[in-house]
This record gives sequence, structure tokens and C-alpha cells, in this order.
Amino acid sequence: MNNLQEADHDIGGLHSQHTSASIAPIRSKLPQTGRRWSDIRADLMSRKRNDYDWRAGRMAIYVYHDDDELLSVSREAYNLYFTENALGRRAFPSLARMEEEVIRMCQSLFHAPEEADGSFTSGGTESIFLALKTARDRYRSMSAGSATPTVIVPATAHPAFDKAAHYLGVEIIRIGTGAEWRVDVGAVEKAIDNRTMLIAGSAPCYPYGVFDDIVALGQLAASRRVWLHVDACLGGFLAPFAREEGFAIPAFDFSVPGVWSLSADLHKYGFSARGASVLLYRSASLKAFQGFQFDAWPRGAYATETFLGSRPGGSIASAWAVAQFLGHAGYRRLARKTLDTKERLIQHIRQIAGLEVLQPSELSILLYRSIDNRVDIDRVADLMGQKGWFVGRSREPRAVHLALNSVHAPIVDEYALDLEDAVRHARASGAVGLRDDKTY
Repeated sequence: MNNLQEADHDIGGLHSQHTSASIAPIRSKLPQTGRRWSDIRADLMSRKRNDYDWRAGRMAIYVYHDDDELLSVSREAYNLYFTENALGRRAFPSLARMEEEVIRMCQSLFHAPEEADGSFTSGGTESIFLALKTARDRYRSMSAGSATPTVIVPATAHPAFDKAAHYLGVEIIRIGTGAEWRVDVGAVEKAIDNRTMLIAGSAPCYPYGVFDDIVALGQLAASRRVWLHVDACLGGFLAPFAREEGFAIPAFDFSVPGVWSLSADLHKYGFSARGASVLLYRSASLKAFQGFQFDAWPRGAYATETFLGSRPGGSIASAWAVAQFLGHAGYRRLARKTLDTKERLIQHIRQIAGLEVLQPSELSILLYRSIDNRVDIDRVADLMGQKGWFVGRSREPRAVHLALNSVHAPIVDEYALDLEDAVRHARASGAVGLRDDKTY
């Protein structure tokens, strides 16, 4: 296994048995002469042959897809702005206008007040990075001391918080969770002190797909006058529409007093092209700490609102076009399709002896594990990988992890049949000892 694969497994809890796609040492030089596009395209298609088939719903991570019509809208919009650089807002006012419209659309979706503001970013990692950078700079402006500021997050929070803290020179404090994997709000309160620049909650968290108690965190943030950021990168463009479809979704956005900022990814359940997320602030006065300005060079003033300099215009165009194409009704339809798919799969798994669906199971994340000491869930995962399914694994507890979306609707029965067969073969291969979830 190469270093990249090891990192993927360690950080994301993912594991692949797709051994035919193992990567040989790379030794390559620039061609002496150019090649024909037809040959290059054939080469590219050949290189894809060992990738998992996301169009056929064979992976429940990384790709969010519904059908070719929606994909075509996203791709064509991106290609129309393939060359344009969103750094040049005066040069490309159409991009600046679409960017602003996407941000305003998101503010409305997440019940932001009139004085709210926000930015279009390249993804959840940048959104979280900027939230911490902005909170840090605000903290410094209000603090006379030189103490290292702290960020308090749940143990289930995305590693992007730690990555941002590493670059920004702030300290992360991870707080344990309760019985339902939601952050212990009481423990968060005890951890707050005069070095606390920000606390965070997930809506939902990626490991288990459950929402932290954002209402309780908001009350705490308001009473202690501390910044509360909501990481809705995963569920932001699914949860509001699922609620309208009758699913029980807790309050998590700016409708909750105490929430100061929120991040949500358009390239997940917003179904836009990669490189699309938003970071929203309750007021423009908070966003004032976000940007970067520089003037000490011959060219003149340089200023960026987000971390990136050059930015792909295609991501903005895709996000805007997909939102226009789907509209509110389209997003509701896809939310219903996704969550109905999950419920169908849960019913199938519950009928397979030896397996258990972990609860609570909110929104689109689904985990299942073995409750039979003759069935090793890792062996089941290996067998599913051999059947062509990309398998995500949870370490605590040991379980198979799925992040479902609407592309999985047609494959539920096929997946269930393969899973039943994998469990049968795993049971026949011999007894294994079940490990304690608390110690693994």
C-alpha cells in the first residue's frame, strides 16, 4: 500500500480491496513531441478502467450524482467558464454576480439575517479554515494578551479543524460525545475560558451522521459570548429539504440564536461541480476579519477575500446553474429520493442475520456492524470489495460506513443480495472474536 492510500485509511477510515488498481512507481518524462488527442483520450479512458463505477452507485463516498441530465448541466456550465478566473472580479463581472447570487441564496436557505454576509470557497476545508482564521483575528483584536487561542470541537468533528489549527497556530480541544455520539455540551462549557476563540458543532458529523445539539451549543455560546461555528458541510444542502419532506431534522442554522457562522458544501448534496462551498457569517462585521490585503510590492494593491488567489470560474458557474436547474422543488425531490433509499437499505440489512444498523441514523449516513461472533465485519467488507463495491469502514465502532445519495436508489436490492452473500461466506470461513467498541 502506498503512502497516499495509508493516509486515506488512517484519516478517513476508508479501505479498498480494489488491488488490481495498485499504483506502480511513477517514472515519466514530458513527451518529446505532442500526441494526438484521440490517443490521449483513449489513454485516459484506459486509466479509468480500474476506478470504481460511481455512475452505477458502486461507491458511497466522494461522488454525489443523480443522473446524466443533471451532470450535463453542471459540466456544461463549468465548461462555459472553464478559462475565466474568479480572482478577476472586475474583469469577469458575470462571475462576481453569480457568486453573489449563490451566497444570497444560501443565506436565505439557512435563515441568515439581513446583515449577514459570506464567501464562496473551494470546499469544506477552506470554509472551516477561513472560519477559524476569521475568529482568530477577531480574538486577537479584542485580546491584550499573547496566549494561544483555543478552538473547542467535538471528538467527531472533521479533521479540517485540526488542519486549520495547525496552520493558524491555534490549539484544538476535542470534547467527547455522549451515548448518541453527540458532543457533551456540559464538557464544552467546562472547557471554555478566556483563551476560547471559537466552539463548533456538526450538522451532521461525518463519522456517524448525527447532529450535535446546536440549540444547546447556541445557548451556551450566547451566555458565554463566544463564537459558535456550525459545520454543515455534509448536510447543509440536504437537511433543509429533508425537513420540508417530513423528516425529523433538528434546528442547526442561523435560526438558532448564538450561531455566528456556518459552512455548507454545494459540491455534495448541492450536486454542483467540485470546488464549491460557502462560508456564511451572521453579520458583515465578522467577515471583516476574513480577508487578506497587501500593498508592499511594485504592482500595487493585492487583496483576496478567501484563501485562494486564482479561482476556477467553472465552480461558481456550475453551482449557480445547478441551483437554477433544480430549484427548490428539485432539491426536495432529491432529498426524498436519498432518504427513501437509505430507509430501504436499512430494512434489507435488518433482515440479514448477524448484522445491526447503528442508531441513531440521521440524514444520509448509514453504518452497520456484526453482532454475531462468527461474522467478522472486516471480512464482510473485504468480500464486498471483491464484488466491486468501494467500502468505507468505521474504526470506532468497527462497522461499514455508507454516505448515501440519490445515485444509490437503483442499486439497493443488488447491494443487499451481495451483502447477504458476503455475510454467509464470512460466517462459513470460521469464528472470530468481536472486539469491544470502546477499546478498538
